[in-house]
Amino acid sequence: MAQIFRPSSNQLAKATLVAIPLLLGAITLGAYGFYFSSYLTDVNQPRPQPVPFSHEHHVRGLGIDCRYCHEQVETSAFAGIPPTKTCMTCHSQIWTNAKMLQPVRDSFATDQSLNWRRVNSVPDFVYFDHSVHVNNGVGCSTCHGQVDRMPMTFKAQTLHMRWCIDCHMDPAKNLRPADQIFNMDWQPPADQQVQGELLVKHYGVKVGQLTNCSICHR
Repeated sequence: MAQIFRPSSNQLAKATLVAIPLLLGAITLGAYGFYFSSYLTDVNQPRPQPVPFSHEHHVRGLGIDCRYCHEQVETSAFAGIPPTKTCMTCHSQIWTNAKMLQPVRDSFATDQSLNWRRVNSVPDFVYFDHSVHVNNGVGCSTCHGQVDRMPMTFKAQTLHMRWCIDCHMDPAKNLRPADQIFNMDWQPPADQQVQGELLVKHYGVKVGQLTNCSICHR
């Protein structure tokens, strides 16, 4: 009786058994890399805005505090986007004829808000409260990065659920004193874990409840 398979089929079968796991592994690694890539997360990708606003110039260069523009950050879930009149507080006196600021002047004259594009956002099914974080020791730069070094603002963290959970499971590693919340240059001390545990008690953070689903999904 003639053989159905050639002798080379044995080598082909062995090669296939090796190739399939390697291919599946490559697909898994590729999907993982794509999930965390800037193409999907927008991390480190500046967003075009109606006006090329530079945090680097305004915060680091001029020393303007975060709360001057984001005035609701300590009292509201939403940090707030400054109205045009906030911009015009200064720009009615300086750079009054700058071409790049024409949209600001038009917005102020027509009382039509500028269409700023959100840089950091979470899905609609996620609840995030700025005031809760700010008033419990989480500094701006922890989530938003060194915005004072960004000529054009970009997203600094993925804001994936895993990233949030990592902090909620061990908030001590990120907490800082209340007078350092808006300090863009703050760096954790060598004994941050020890100091952070003390701050957990100081702020009254209930660590055991931070991973409850209802904390972020309401």
